[in-house]
Amino acid sequence: MTDIVFIITLCLGLIVWVEIVRDFYHILAHNWQALYRFHNWHHRVFNSNFNPVSQEIYRKAHWYNDVPEALVMMFFGTIPVIILWSFNVDYWWFAESGFFYSSFFLLGAIFRGSGLPNMDKITDLTHHPGQFSSLPAQWFINRPYHWRHHFDNQKAYYSGTLALVDKVMGTALSLKGKTVGVTGASGTLGIEILKILHLNQAKIVAFSSKNKSITLDMNGYDLPVKTLIWEVGKEHELINELLKIDILIINHGINVNSKRSIEFIKESYEVNTFSSCRLMELFFQTIKTNRDKACKEVWINTSEAEVMPAFSPLYELSKRALGNLVTLRRLDAPCIVRKLILGPFKSKLNPIGIMSANWVAKQIIKNAKKDCRNIIVTINPVIFLIFPLKEFFQSLYFKIFTYKNSN
Repeated sequence: MTDIVFIITLCLGLIVWVEIVRDFYHILAHNWQALYRFHNWHHRVFNSNFNPVSQEIYRKAHWYNDVPEALVMMFFGTIPVIILWSFNVDYWWFAESGFFYSSFFLLGAIFRGSGLPNMDKITDLTHHPGQFSSLPAQWFINRPYHWRHHFDNQKAYYSGTLALVDKVMGTALSLKGKTVGVTGASGTLGIEILKILHLNQAKIVAFSSKNKSITLDMNGYDLPVKTLIWEVGKEHELINELLKIDILIINHGINVNSKRSIEFIKESYEVNTFSSCRLMELFFQTIKTNRDKACKEVWINTSEAEVMPAFSPLYELSKRALGNLVTLRRLDAPCIVRKLILGPFKSKLNPIGIMSANWVAKQIIKNAKKDCRNIIVTINPVIFLIFPLKEFFQSLYFKIFTYKNSN
């Protein structure tokens, strides 16, 4: 039994190894001009619908890019074989799995480069033309994920099959050039998120309920931010602005602390739960094209109050309700939906918070660029265990006992 586990682990490990080699070859091709001359043929091939612009260019691209890439994978796939053989490790010949895995990429590239009919449909799955039927995947590269490398940012989304390298390098999401809207923008965390987004070359838009334009202090110079004034209950008035937004960060909220009268119950749920849900649904309505499905996202600050006490019952109840509804809705969401599970940070709402808002904002962006769908930033290690379990089982429960309305 131990031998079988070793062999399976060895084979899978070597396949992952050559995939990592492939991704680093890809990264090198975008950063070494001599190699990019050949790799650029791959980027010249397709229009935005993944239709080849020319069969001649399509075939040349495989000879200039895909064939050399596969040969590099095969070369590095032999290194573990030599090492294990030299140390006389049992079952060393199974290390050839990476080499043979890479040979299929070579054969596919040769077939496509030779113009054999229908080989692209069998061996080039991430470049099929047509409408996207799914969202960018989190671990295994699919068409919407790879589309972003071609038409969003060529300096990101490098991974070819497994998203491991992109996650480690923080290139699984590019913010460069994207228009990002932040609600609750005049709050402590909202301001810090806007700053970090700006440093990541995003085009920032502030949504604020205060009748005052927002200006950021960027280490000594003032940065005016496009500010949109809105009111809870009038979210529908923002629809034309949401059409221009690539990523919407729903961050607004209130904390009435120990109050419990009916007025404060209504206000807590209206601001923390229902307003956020209305904005999310409005944003979903703006998603219509392949680009929208690939690039648009909504991030929602639901707080660690989803699973832990916040010593403010109405804040907990309203945020927990929001978190549950987001879990339900993202089963069928037309774009990526990220949850922000944040612990206590110092702000106007929570003056005794432990973490700094700037550090929390940095962690949010850092984890988003690693394509974390549930971004947990807290000092409480228990949350890292409890929340994923809660989210998994609650999502499974919703899948079993609800269904998608086809209308």
